[in-house]
Amino acid sequence: MIKKVEKPIIEFKKLFRPIKIGKMEIKNRVVMLALTTGYNEADKTIGDRFVHYFVERAKGGAGLIIVPFAPVDVGSPLQPGLYHERFIPGARRLTDEIHAYGAKIAAQLVIPYHWVANEDLPVVIGPSPVFNQIMHCIPRSLTVKEIRCIVKECGKAAWRAREAGFDAVELLVGGGYLLNRFLSPTTNKRRDEYGGSLENRMRITVEIIESIMREAGEDYPIICRINVEEQMEGGHSIGDSKDVVRTLEGAGAQAINVYTGWHESPVPTIQASVPRGAFVYLAEKVKSWVSIPVITANRINDPILADKILAEGKADLIGMGRALLADPELPNKSREDRVDEIVPCIACSNCLAEIFSGYRNWGKPVSTFCTVNPIAGKEGEYVVEPAEISKNVLVIGGGPGGMEAAMTASMRGHHVTLYEKGSKLGGRLLIASIPPYKDEIKALVQSLVARTQKAGVEIKLNSEAGPETIEEEKPDVVILATGAIPNTLDIPGVHGDNVAIAEDVLTGRREASGAVLVIGGGMVGCETADFLMERGRDVTQVIILEMLERIATDVSPTYRPFLLARLRKAGVKMETNTTIKEIIDKGVKVSRQGVSGFIKGDKVVLAVGFKANKQLVGELKGKVTELYSVGDCVKPRLIKEAIEEGFCIGREI
Repeated sequence: MIKKVEKPIIEFKKLFRPIKIGKMEIKNRVVMLALTTGYNEADKTIGDRFVHYFVERAKGGAGLIIVPFAPVDVGSPLQPGLYHERFIPGARRLTDEIHAYGAKIAAQLVIPYHWVANEDLPVVIGPSPVFNQIMHCIPRSLTVKEIRCIVKECGKAAWRAREAGFDAVELLVGGGYLLNRFLSPTTNKRRDEYGGSLENRMRITVEIIESIMREAGEDYPIICRINVEEQMEGGHSIGDSKDVVRTLEGAGAQAINVYTGWHESPVPTIQASVPRGAFVYLAEKVKSWVSIPVITANRINDPILADKILAEGKADLIGMGRALLADPELPNKSREDRVDEIVPCIACSNCLAEIFSGYRNWGKPVSTFCTVNPIAGKEGEYVVEPAEISKNVLVIGGGPGGMEAAMTASMRGHHVTLYEKGSKLGGRLLIASIPPYKDEIKALVQSLVARTQKAGVEIKLNSEAGPETIEEEKPDVVILATGAIPNTLDIPGVHGDNVAIAEDVLTGRREASGAVLVIGGGMVGCETADFLMERGRDVTQVIILEMLERIATDVSPTYRPFLLARLRKAGVKMETNTTIKEIIDKGVKVSRQGVSGFIKGDKVVLAVGFKANKQLVGELKGKVTELYSVGDCVKPRLIKEAIEEGFCIGREI
């Protein structure tokens, strides 16, 4: 059994105090930042899925919810539109339902990378024809007439937002999107009134603010989400931002939402390698320059840290995007002293990667998903309801899939017993949390354990369940979550004393020193190499050997460049198209596209994937009425699949 530990009550000093932005009063300091979801309808109107998603965040206690909208036709189905009156009814439904839960709602006006002009196909646009790394092309430079058209349309969109019941609008000048590219000297090479000096590069943004005030009213709150530090070589920096934010305040902005980085920036801003609250200092700078409220953001998924930032006067509000994607109840759980139950955003960036694939592939139906929240985007579909008949459920395996299945089934009224053969719950997450910058995985384990306990699941540690257990317990349902076991290689020398599997090296069961050869260049191999270079004893060199053409193909494309850059900086060598033929005392014999070779090394670490642990499936078949498998014991995959399968089985039985 797991011993319950008494915890002190957390007192929040400022997080749940009200605040005003202009005439809009917000009940607390938690702001749900605008995130593109792809949940709107194909015609860019708002439907049930979109409403259910945002309403769940209002129910969860967020004070202000910011929703992205396209003020002009950008051709992408990823954001709903506000460029025609036909969008107002759906938007009004959204605002009415958000208001019913005491939250305020703002419409963010965002023009990404493209525009549909004259009812033609979408075209990538920019201030100047400077290569766009996200879209992999050179954009068409906007004419002055087109710029003025965009300015006018943004004002009209703000009027529609007010008509639809939005409490405010936010103007996005960040992320490397269109207005940010006008602001940046790296992409704005114009020689007219919209380029050159900082005043000219800001002109389109200032004119849009003026247009909003003309169309929607001077009393209508305007928030400006501004990139105060682009994290791009030669780009707009915090040193330039003093004049920028003061100009925005003078133009009529009533709050500054601090942004940093472009999506293609070489500096990580939202990945797990970024410490929590790493960019708060930017908001603190901005706060010293303006008299209007300042919102801080980036890697803040902890309410205790959020309150500390506010208490220290570094910001006025806390922006949370992915944190509320992961757990819409974060504000309520915090206020109700249930911080240990918060599902943490693990900063895997998979949500962002999916949306980017939509920008690059016109017409492809994509939508945000969350690794740790299986309900995200399915709020109206994945409803947990009481079971009609209470069953005796036995779950075997205490990894993410097993815990999710156990807690969900228990919440529905089933009697659930979870057997875990180890001394701790967590399964393979316990190992996944060991490499550098994986602390969020530890936080996920802690959350899963706390929620499983509070759901009333009977937990039996150091207890290996098998056919005999089934005979004794006589459960109605058995859920297998026994995970996967590491693969090995069928080659000479694989059982030598100089060979170890990656998880044994990570856990310290085996040592690796000298020149280490990591066989396998997937996520596990790369993170093991990262671990060896940072924490390994007497490691002189690490070489990753991968048989495929690319390293880290199973790593999110929004995180992969940073991981590989870190490995290169640490001195890790990476060789692709390299097949291992034999392991000997001094290294490995390889084949590179048919050419034999030898790579010297003192230790060989195997990171060649996993295979499902299906042993109990055969042993229990026919011995229990309902038998299910979830997670890696079905097929080795990622955390997302384990959690979602566990949730779905727990919800259905």
